[in-house]
Amino acid sequence: MAAQPLRADQLRDRLQDAAWLEAPITDAESPLVVVDLDDPGFAGIEGPAPPWRIVVGVGPGREVPICDVVLDAADHRLAAIESTCATTPLAAATLTQVLRANARLDLVDALVLESAAYSMLLAGAEFRRWLDAQPPREAKPATEPVLVEQDGETVTIVLNRPGARNAYSAALRDGLVDVLRAASVMHPRPAVVIRGNGPSFSAGGDLAEFGTTPDPVLAHGIRTSRAAGVLLHELRATAHVNGPCVGAGVELPAFCARVEATPDATVMLPEVGMGLIPGAGGTVSLPRRIGRQRTAELALTGVAVDASTALAWGLFDAISS
Repeated sequence: MAAQPLRADQLRDRLQDAAWLEAPITDAESPLVVVDLDDPGFAGIEGPAPPWRIVVGVGPGREVPICDVVLDAADHRLAAIESTCATTPLAAATLTQVLRANARLDLVDALVLESAAYSMLLAGAEFRRWLDAQPPREAKPATEPVLVEQDGETVTIVLNRPGARNAYSAALRDGLVDVLRAASVMHPRPAVVIRGNGPSFSAGGDLAEFGTTPDPVLAHGIRTSRAAGVLLHELRATAHVNGPCVGAGVELPAFCARVEATPDATVMLPEVGMGLIPGAGGTVSLPRRIGRQRTAELALTGVAVDASTALAWGLFDAISS
C-alpha cells in the first residue's frame, strides 16, 4: 500500500522533534515522508527538509522548496518511490542530499560531490546486494568504441558499441574524453555533435564492469579526472539521441547545449535501485535542465519517460525523425 500523505500540522510536529531530525536511516526503515500540498497549512512550513529524509509532496505546484519531489497526484509514481525508498533507503536519501547541495554549487564542484557520494555508495551494502544478485555478464570489447568524423568546422563523435547498445564502458569513456579534449584545444573550436551508432544512443554504464574497480577512492579519482560532461558543456555540443537513453545515456547529453531526439527516444535513471546514484554527472546536468524535483522523480521511480514528456520538461530541445 502506498504511503499516505501527512497533514501539514503533522509534518510541523515532526520537524520540531529533534530526535526525529537526527533519526538514522537503516536498510530496515524507509526515509520517505509524504505531505499533502492541498493542506492550506503547508504553506507555513519553511526551511530545509530534515536530514536523511525524502519529502514528497502530493498536489499542485512545483515550487515548494522543502519538497524533494512533487507529484500532481498520488498515482503509481508514489508507489514506485516508496518501493525504492524501502529497498535502497541509503542510496535514495543520499541522492536527495546531493541534489539539494548541488543546487548551490557550480558545475565542477557539483560533479566532485556527486562522484564522492557515488564512490562511497560503491562500498555500501545496498550496492553489494544488488551486484551479488546479478547474473554473470560477459564483457563485449569494441575495437573502436569511439569514431570521429570531421566535416569542415564540425566534428561528429560517434559512440560505436552497437552490439552492447553503446554501454558506457571505461574504454568508451576514455576514448570520448580524449576526443573532446582534442576538440577543446582546436583553433577555432569546432562545432561538436555526438550521436550513437545503432538502436540506442547509450544504454548507460556497462554492467559487465560494475563493481570491478578495485578501490572506490581510485574510482573517484578516475571519475573526476575523466569527466566527459564538463567537456561537452564547455564545447556547447549538440547531442542526437535515439532509443533507450539510460543512466549515462541521458546524463551526458543533458550537459550539451542542445539535445535533439528521435520519437522513439526514452530516458531513465535506474541507479538508485542499484544502491547508487547517477554517476556520469546526472545530479548536475539534469537539474540544470529540468530542476532537482523532476530529477529526483526520475531517479527515485526508475521509470522510463518518453520523448514527448522529456521535451515538455526541457530535457530534450527538439524531436525529429
